[in-house]
Formats: sequence, C-alpha cells, structure tokens
Amino acid sequence: DGKKKFDKESEKYYSILEKHLNLSAKKKESHLQDADTQIDREHQNFYEASLEYVFKIQEVQEKKKFEFVEPLLAFLQGLFTFYHEGYELAQEFAPYKQQLQFNLQNTRNNFESTRQEVERLMQRMKSANQDYRPPSQWTMEGYLYVQEKRPLGFTWVKHYCTYDKGTKTFTMSIAETKSGGKVNGLVTSSPEIFKLKSCIRRKTDSIDKRFCFDIEVFERPGIITLQAFSESNRKLWLEAMDGKEPVRIFFHFFFLLQFDGTLFLNEAGFNFVRKCIHAVETRGITILGLYRIGGVNSKVQKLMNTIFSPKSPPDMDIDMELWDNKTITSGLKNYLRCLSEPLMTFKLHKDFIVAVKSDDQNYRVEAVHALVHKLPEKNREMLDILIKHLVK
Repeated sequence: DGKKKFDKESEKYYSILEKHLNLSAKKKESHLQDADTQIDREHQNFYEASLEYVFKIQEVQEKKKFEFVEPLLAFLQGLFTFYHEGYELAQEFAPYKQQLQFNLQNTRNNFESTRQEVERLMQRMKSANQDYRPPSQWTMEGYLYVQEKRPLGFTWVKHYCTYDKGTKTFTMSIAETKSGGKVNGLVTSSPEIFKLKSCIRRKTDSIDKRFCFDIEVFERPGIITLQAFSESNRKLWLEAMDGKEPVRIFFHFFFLLQFDGTLFLNEAGFNFVRKCIHAVETRGITILGLYRIGGVNSKVQKLMNTIFSPKSPPDMDIDMELWDNKTITSGLKNYLRCLSEPLMTFKLHKDFIVAVKSDDQNYRVEAVHALVHKLPEKNREMLDILIKHLVK
C-alpha cells in the first residue's frame, strides 16, 4: 500500500512538475504564483509519501529478523519436549538456543530503539523548511533539464548532473523515461564529463523558460543552457559553481549607467574609492542629492574606462577639474555594483537579512556586529571606509 501511494504521488508530482516547468515566464505573475503554490503542495505530498514508504520498508526489514525465527524456535522447543528421541539433540542444541534467545532479545530491543529514532528523524524531516540533503562526495548534484538543438528547434532533456568544486568537474547523464512519459529515474547512460569554464545566471527576459543558467566548458564550444527545478535550486547550483550575475544595467532617472566588466577589491579598487571619497568630502559634502542624482552615462563610462584600463597604474589620480561631483559619485556606486561578489558577500546575505529583521534592538546590533567580523578582511576594510564616509 505504501509503495502504491508512493508511485501514485511520484507520478502525480512529476506530471505536475513537467507542466510547471513548461509554463512560459511571460504568464501573469498571479498565474505563476498559483503554479508555484500548487507545485509546493504536490512536492510536500510526494515528500511525505516517500518518507512513509522508506519508513515502512525499514520496519518490514527489521521485523523479518525476529518474526520468522521466533515461531521456528517455539516449534523446535515443542519438538524437543514431546519426543524423547530428540533429547540428546536438544542437549546439543541448548547453548545455541540460549545464544539465539539472547540475539533475539537484542534484535527486538534494537528494532524498538531504531524504530523510535527513525520515526523522530522522519518527523524532523517533515517539519524542516528545506529538503534534507545528505552528505555527498559532490559539491552539488541533482536533476537538470539541458537545452539541446534539434532540426526543427530546441528540446529540453532531463539529465542527472554532478559538480565537484575542487576540480571544477561537471558531469551529466541522461535520465531514462518509461513509455507514456512516466519518469523512471534511472540513469544508465555513461556520463559526459566536462571541466567548467564559467557559469552565469540567465535573465528571464532572455529565454522563455524559468530558472535557467548558462555554463561554458573547455571540452565543448558554445554555451550549455541548463534549467533547474526552482529558484532555490538554481541558487544552490550557482553558489556551487561560483556563478555570476549577467551584465547589469542600472537606471537613475533618465541616465543609464553601465560598465562592461567585473571589478575586484584590489589595490586599484581601494585607490579609486579613496580618491572618490576625498573628492566628495573636499568639495561636495553640502551638495543636495549628492548620491541621489546620477551623472551623464558617457562621462561615467569614460571615468571607469580611464581608471580601470589594464594599462592604467593602480594608484592613478582622479583629476578633480576634469570630473564633476555627479560623475564621481556615480562612478563610486558603479564600482560597488560591478564587484565580482557583493561587499557583504553572497554567503552572509541571508544571515544579515535575518539579523536586521529582528525586533530586539540589542540582538540586532550584536548580530550585525558579529556578521561584520565574519566578512573577509578586504570586504571589512572597504566597508569601514564607506561607513565612515557616509557618517560624514
């Protein structure tokens, strides 16, 4: 019965999941939210059915150890009692019988304790906010849909993928399907093995599918487009693969600020920030809307290209007569936006959000203080420079 329920919930969940993943990102937000709510509900039902099925299997396997041997032992005891010719055999069997009784009692005790422990674990897993992910030899593993070219367009094929961060090894194997479209979940084909070159999140407006990201590998030319099962699943893959955001474009009123490239917290970056802050504090500290009003995009772009050109020295000065305040402040903001990783880091982002949402002011201050000191040294140094400037 548990297996039938599990198979039914599996088929239902994968059917709805296929339908959910094929939804166009251009649908109304309310429609997408309803679809997300439905898939979460079906996922929970599938999750509970699978846990109960595994629990039942474990229970049956453990019961086998004593439910078969116990009646057999009782039969042998009756046989030896009522038949005199079995007396000598019974005497010979006595130490084995006693040892078997001890083993049976230990097995029964182990069954009860193990059953209680597994039941507690199942309840904890049911009440957990996120899926439990057991330890693995891989940094990340799971199913992904891979976009493949066909003569008449593109198709999405389900693969089981693994990634090892240390060696940057990415493998993917086609997951078989039964006839009729039912997912079998078996992976029998030999995996394709690649070495990862780069990973970039795919913008929703650039593709009709949701939860997509692109990777480049050394063994295959071009881009491989992958689709995760959900936004949270995509974030896990991007985090494991050191994924980057697509080139970002920012609007300030009618001014467009864009810098094509990734910047780092290096000597040139620290020099640029200090020079910008010096210029602002020297001549622009009382200007209204100093950081609110954006500079002219072409001037900001020219400033960034001048400072961060490969040929420019890391300690290059900013000509205060050439660059106005709005260009300098926009350049400073653009530098922070284009960092390879946010100043407060991806890793600590959720912890900062949880800390600042606390209603207890003392806890909030202590939590933020502790998180700031968990930042890498360069991030903390840059944050210190910015905060002191903002206080002024």
